This record gives sequence, structure tokens and C-alpha cells, in this order.
Amino acid sequence: MSVKIPESDLPVALTPPQAVEIAYCEPISQVATELTRGLPVLIECDKDLSPYLYAELRNRLKQLNLRCLYLDGRPTPGEDGELVPNGLVGTMIAQLRDAVRGAVEKRVVVLPHLDLLTTSQGGLTSEAREVISLLYENPELVWLGFKHPSFSLPSVIERLFPHRHSLLGIPRKRLQQLVTQAESRKFGQAFNPWALYSYVSGMNVVRLRKLLSTLSGEDYPHDATHVYAQIRQATSGGKLEIPHVDLQRDIGGYSKVKRKLKSEILDVLAAKDVLTDSDEIRRMEKLIPRGMIFWGPPGTGKTMFAKAIATSIGAAVTVISGPELKSRWVGESEERLRQVFLQARQSAPSVIIFDELDSFASARGTYTGSGVEHSMVNQLLTEMDGFNSDELVFVVGTTNLVEVLDPALLRPGRFEFHLQIPHPDAEDRREILKIFDDQMRLGMTGEAIEFAVRRTGEFVEGAAAGTRYSGDHLNALCRSVARHRLRENVHGPTCVADMDRAFMEWVERPDMTTAEQRVVATHEAGHAVCSLCCSHSPPIEQISIRGDMAGALGFVRHQQHAHKYVMTQARLLDDICVLMGGREAELLLLQDLSIGSAGDLVRATEIARALVEEFGCGGQQVGIGYFPTQSKPGSTQQRLSETQLESIDRQVNNILEQQRERAVEILTNHLPMAETLRDLLLEHQVVDAKALAELKK
Repeated sequence: MSVKIPESDLPVALTPPQAVEIAYCEPISQVATELTRGLPVLIECDKDLSPYLYAELRNRLKQLNLRCLYLDGRPTPGEDGELVPNGLVGTMIAQLRDAVRGAVEKRVVVLPHLDLLTTSQGGLTSEAREVISLLYENPELVWLGFKHPSFSLPSVIERLFPHRHSLLGIPRKRLQQLVTQAESRKFGQAFNPWALYSYVSGMNVVRLRKLLSTLSGEDYPHDATHVYAQIRQATSGGKLEIPHVDLQRDIGGYSKVKRKLKSEILDVLAAKDVLTDSDEIRRMEKLIPRGMIFWGPPGTGKTMFAKAIATSIGAAVTVISGPELKSRWVGESEERLRQVFLQARQSAPSVIIFDELDSFASARGTYTGSGVEHSMVNQLLTEMDGFNSDELVFVVGTTNLVEVLDPALLRPGRFEFHLQIPHPDAEDRREILKIFDDQMRLGMTGEAIEFAVRRTGEFVEGAAAGTRYSGDHLNALCRSVARHRLRENVHGPTCVADMDRAFMEWVERPDMTTAEQRVVATHEAGHAVCSLCCSHSPPIEQISIRGDMAGALGFVRHQQHAHKYVMTQARLLDDICVLMGGREAELLLLQDLSIGSAGDLVRATEIARALVEEFGCGGQQVGIGYFPTQSKPGSTQQRLSETQLESIDRQVNNILEQQRERAVEILTNHLPMAETLRDLLLEHQVVDAKALAELKK
């Protein structure tokens, strides 16, 4: 069945009452039937729709000789004929009291402002307490209530309405009857209501008719972009962001992440948009996941990827911070969630981004606060389960801790699409730097970019220990270069020296004495010489004694190892040897020992113990097996015997001693190289890979 409609099949003109009857004829008929049977009914809809729904229901009930009483809170004339000002709620209560206690026949009492009987936190107002008894007092009355979808009702009021109808948006099958012939010409030669529906699915029919009647532009345009832009502006209401983030142009690197997004989401949506058969479109819509989890370390661009999805499908975006949703007032957090989803549905196509989703959606039963998180998770699940397959609304949750999220959120049908966005690798960092270079007009040379790529492969200087470079760090680095160029009025290309200055300009360095620098230079020279002589150690990128790495007076920075995924015994033994090189160089060249090797010894011991206990490299003394000496959480391992523990400790000490002796042998055989490298470090503070290559010749 084709989704394109000939112009002649569309209505010539439509009044608002006609449009309401066409759009909601089925629920209106059902409500009328329920009311005639004496069943109270609650209708959830927008305020501007409720008068038209009531008018249509009143006409139908009048034909069945069932009278309606509309309690809208308008002031009533007093005995002298003048209006008595009593306020909306006060007048409505007075009208309700008269209706309940003065009724002598069966009739429908309409409450168009039922949600005003509650506070914004879902509790009862002081006036509403009087209303509760009135609502249950007269069994001859049949109640018809209207509520706005962003408000919740107290359970004592909800129990009064066994039948409820939610009239949010427009049924897709009715849209082709709600566009006039003149309006359809604004969309081109062949009108496609399915394409229009993705932009107006959350609007009620009254707003839709007002919007369509105000569209401007020529008839039968070759490209309908202009008219869709008008609709997009009207549905977003100026409150939501319309992003312009191109997945390929504005996000560097992450080719694997992009391929997954494109193949699983964007390609499916693109294929759906070109279909002309309604059955095929429905089948395709069922394949699209509406809930997504983007997880990874901070600063890796999770929100940027979500905005790129929105840009690709022309969707509006609302970014919600998890902590901002929380409220100490009972029910207010859930109401905020309802309003977020309501606005997103009314502004479809849209993407809701819950930043820091784990702040309120962690596994139920793990909360230590007031317990509001439990209600928020339940509300979130309710909203997501209420999506229709033809509504183009996506929910993206970003988190650094995907493992703590509530399992109910991660099942298929909810947040079923999971996307990991890790720290950028070398190729990713190169592409990210190129984008920032172009955006900020830095004019980086190829050598400067490659230097920055290598330098950002390690931990961030001056940051907390263990902090790796993310996209945000690279952005900050390039902004630092741009500020320096602005201050110094630089117009030429950005070279390696400029990048190095940006890395180290504001890093706090220790003010070491000449004697202290000599100790640090000797220590780092020992590491470097052992590394150069160990075949399984990666190439050295840079050696420094400037104290520009957090927690260290000096360092030896290596290039990324060629083998990233396979770790061998020989490589680990070389690592221990290199770690031992610093302290042994101090003993050989200074005949003294500083405490700077403490961290090296800790790391060397960890590696040696892992070789013996976990990797089966303990030799005949220990045997082949898994012999952890420390229990891990949840582990059911058996306790090791004293003999086994002694064997393990003995073999760990043997490995450490063997590699220490190996380091001594290397340094003794290459003592002139160690002395020369030490002197170079004292003179230049930093020695790079090129200088090391000259030293080895």
C-alpha cells in the first residue's frame, strides 16, 4: 500500500471541530459509550484540545438524552446579577457542590480542570480535600475528567476513573485526512503524509491545523526543506536545541564507533525514509532501537555522538543532567521526567539525552539516599514502555559506569543498544587534532601533529594520576596553543616547540638542586639503557628530568608497543629488568641509593607475583596453576598451604633477583652509554628519540 496520496483525495477545507472528530473518532465513540453506561472516564490531553473534545462528546450524548454539566470555574451571577469573583478553584468547588447536592437525575459532570486539584508535587491542595468527598457523594453522577499529561493525580482521585484514555499526538492513519489540498501543495507534487508524520506525531490536531494553515512558500516546490524547517521551528518551540553536529566532519576518529552507529541506526532510518509501502515502513520501524546507552570515560564525546544522531535525522535535542532531575519533594522528580518525555514527544523527531544516567538509574536496592531514585527509575521505565513504534523519539543515556545501571533498563525494548566510546587511540587522536587544527586555524605542521599524537598516548601531565587523554583534553590543548598564538601575535605554522610549550607551560615543576638533578638523571639513564638493551621493550619516545609528570621527578616515555593484545613472559621479564635499572644505576654511578625507586620496586614485585601466581610461570618449585595469595571479592578459592606460600614467595624473590642481576650486567657493560646519557639529561633536561639514536651509534 503506497504512502503517497493524490491531491484529489484530500479535503478541500476543514474546521477545527471537523478535524477533532476525524482525528479522534474512535476514542470519542468509546468514551461516549462508556459514559452512557454510567462509567466515569478520564481523558489525558492538552488544554487546548479539551474544549473541542467536550463539544463533540456533548453533541453525541445529547442525542442519547444524557445531559452534561460543564464545571469550568467561570464566575456565576449573584442575586443582583453581578459576577461573584471567587477564583477559578473556588468557583469550581462551589459549582461542584451545587451539582452534587442539587442533582435529581443522571447526568455527566465534566471537570475540565481536574489537574488543578493537585499541587505540582502530586499531593492534594487544601481546597481539594473538600472536593474528594464531593466526588464520591452522589452515585447518580457520571464523571468526565480532563487532565494535562504533565501532571499526575493522587491515587484517591485516579481510583474514581476506571476508564482512561490518553489522546497525545495524532494517529498516523488519520493524518492524510487532516491536510487540505492547498496545504499539501507546500510539500511538493506527491504528498507523503508518512514523511510529515515524523515531524508532527506529538502534536494534537488543533495545533496541527493552526500550524498547517500558516505555512508559507510556493506551491509544488522541488525541495520541501523550507516548509519542513517551518514545522521544525514550530514544534521545537525555541526551547529545544536543533544541533548541527556532522558525524564525519565534526567528530574525529572513532571509525569503529561510527560504523556501528551508521549500520545499526542511521542506515535503517535512511532505508525507512525512502520506502513507499506502509507495511514495509511498519516492519522497518520495529527494527529501530529507541533506547541507547553510550558509555565510556569522561570527555570522550558521548553527548557529541548523540547530537550527531539527532543531526542526521533532523531531530531536536534536550540534554538532561541526572542530578538536576532529583528533588527532595515527593513526586516532583517523577513529574519532571513526565514533562521531559511529553515535550520530546510533542517536538518529535527528538532525542532525549540523559547525561550521568547512573546518578539516578543505578540498580534498585543499592540506593543510600531518600529512595527517590527508585521512583525515578520506575517512572523512566513507564515512559519508555509507553512509546509507540511510529513515534520518532529516541532516548540516549550516557554514563561512565554502565555496570551499575539497573538491569531492567538494559533489557531489549528499553536501552537495548549499547555503544562503548573509549579513550581515543593514536589514529583517533590524530583525526581529532586535525579537526581542532582546522577549526582554530592553528596551522599545525605534520611533525607537530605527530608529536602531539605520541605525547598524548601517555597520562595527562599535571592531572590526577592515571588520567588518560580524551577528546576534551585534546580540545583544551589546542585552545592553549590558540591562546598563545593570540598573545604572542603568531601567524606562522604551529611547530613541535609550540605544542611542547602547550603541554608543559602551566605544569608545576619542582625546583631541584644540581645534586638532585644528578640523582634523577642517573636514575632515568639507568632505566633507558636497560630498555635499549632489552629486545622486548618498546622504543623510547622521550626521557625527561624536568619533573613534568605528576608524582615523578623524571620519566622515560615509551612509544606504543607493537603488540597491544598479546603479553608474553619475555616481555614481562624485560619490564622488570628495566624497572630495576634505575636503582642499579644509582648504586653503580653514585654509590648510594635514593628512595625514588620505591615505585619501581612495587611495580616489579607486582609483575613477578603475577607471573608466579596467575600466569603459570612459577617453575617446578611452584608448579603450573592458579595460586592467588589474596582473596578477591566473591571468590571461593581454597586456602593455600604454608609450603605453597613459601614456594611462591621464594620464586617471586628469585625472579626479582635474576632481573636485578641482569640489569647490573647490562649497565656494567654499557657504563659509558649510561654516563653519556646522564650528562645529556643534565645539559638538556629532555632527550628525545633522535638523540638516543645518535647515542646508540
